[in-house]
Amino acid sequence: MNGAESLIRTAAAAGVEVCFANPGTTEMPLVAALDACDGIRAVLGLFEGVCTGAADGYARMSGKPALTLLHLGPGFANGIANLHNARRARSPVVNLIGDHATWHAGADAPLASDIVSLARPVSGWIRSVRSAKAVAADTAEAVAAAGGFPGQVATLIIPSDCQWDPAEGAAKPIASAPLPKPSDTAIRRVAETLRAGERIGFLLGAAALTEQGLNAVARIAAKVDCRLICETFPARIERGAGLPALERLPYFPEQAIEALSALDSIVLAGAKSPVAFFGYARMPSSLVPEGRKVVTLSEPADDTVAALEALAEAIGAPRAVALPSKPVRPNRPTGKLNAATVGAALAALMPENAIIMDEAATTGLPFFGASAGAPRHSYMALTGGAIGQGLPCATGAAVACPDRRVIAFQADGSGMYTQQSFWTQAREQLNVTTLLCNNRSYRILQVELARAGITEPGRKAKSLTDLSNPDLDWTRLARSMGVPGVRVEDSESLCRELERALAVPGPNLIELML
Repeated sequence: MNGAESLIRTAAAAGVEVCFANPGTTEMPLVAALDACDGIRAVLGLFEGVCTGAADGYARMSGKPALTLLHLGPGFANGIANLHNARRARSPVVNLIGDHATWHAGADAPLASDIVSLARPVSGWIRSVRSAKAVAADTAEAVAAAGGFPGQVATLIIPSDCQWDPAEGAAKPIASAPLPKPSDTAIRRVAETLRAGERIGFLLGAAALTEQGLNAVARIAAKVDCRLICETFPARIERGAGLPALERLPYFPEQAIEALSALDSIVLAGAKSPVAFFGYARMPSSLVPEGRKVVTLSEPADDTVAALEALAEAIGAPRAVALPSKPVRPNRPTGKLNAATVGAALAALMPENAIIMDEAATTGLPFFGASAGAPRHSYMALTGGAIGQGLPCATGAAVACPDRRVIAFQADGSGMYTQQSFWTQAREQLNVTTLLCNNRSYRILQVELARAGITEPGRKAKSLTDLSNPDLDWTRLARSMGVPGVRVEDSESLCRELERALAVPGPNLIELML
């Protein structure tokens, strides 16, 4: 057995089931090891950002890490943007990065680079393997370090000679560290705040947005009058009939501050204190209005479900709360396609147990409200702001949950970053329906220009936010990679084509001309 085979066998024994790969020369022993060892599915991505984004989506939906297999520093660099998003989502991901043979490292070969420096900003754990005999133990530690959801990105750098040299066998799995237990002091402090009769809002993130977490939140809300608000871009939230409907913290800082101004105290449960996505002139970084008290129940990496359940007990909340279980859908829209009608169509027709990956940017805003009472579904968002996450994340979610329909609600500008995802969806025959919102622009940048006071941008500024000349033809692009696509120009056609697309297996695309 060589080092590569010991690595793959160790990962499989630790429960890893899939590897999203874009390998090169220095990873050939690992490619061969995937063939030699049962238990890990190999999924090829034609761009490293597809691999890292898919590993993120897989982790969010499965609660366990996938492997990525990437080629040296440049290959890893191609995947960093979606690892940034995975870090913000606290997704468990294990990167395997091949490196030059140890004895070749000093030759300054053309592909040589400082991989550790590249990996550090997006990794919670990094190690460079020293020998083939150390590979198995290092792999077991990497998988344990990545953990479950919420977890972190772990990066293992494996020189090629450490892959092909003899090894002693697989290592035994290592249990991940348990989540920190709830703080009795924090629970008591929040309970006192709730009893004070103030205007209270809960800002919810991480495990607070799971079904178990939301059931505990519903108990608390049945006992005390409070607002329930989720992060602007949650990694994953369970939604729909039978679960409490949450407000979503607005994206723009003025709106977020206004939304929180009606509160006296903000309780953080699995969420960080909110800050603006960007720094704007004459606007603060913190979105907490002046004079408001912030009380932390749990950090994102804590056992937030246990904290919420303990808080419910501390305030004498009912043991169970019956919420309306019958889905309430909007009517099918008619007429012109716009953000409101697109959101209504998706909420009206999405199947029960769907997974929505939302990178629709400006077009996607009305959907969240329209789908509050829809059939139960999982919703994922753009956690780190690095665009190009939507299509890969949907791809990984479909690998994790083959029995569920995944809907990629996707903007055209960000979709172009990782459109190679269609090829992987077709090859793997994944159940992904993509709603591609084509407004031929970076619309959010046009909004930001106006917010900056540039109401009449010049020729150059217009050209840098415009996606026409030439126009993108998404149906032809998808078809070229094996995904059937259609184009719609009104709400009636969208509803008809969406209903059809959701009824057939495999990937498909609907291009919405906005």
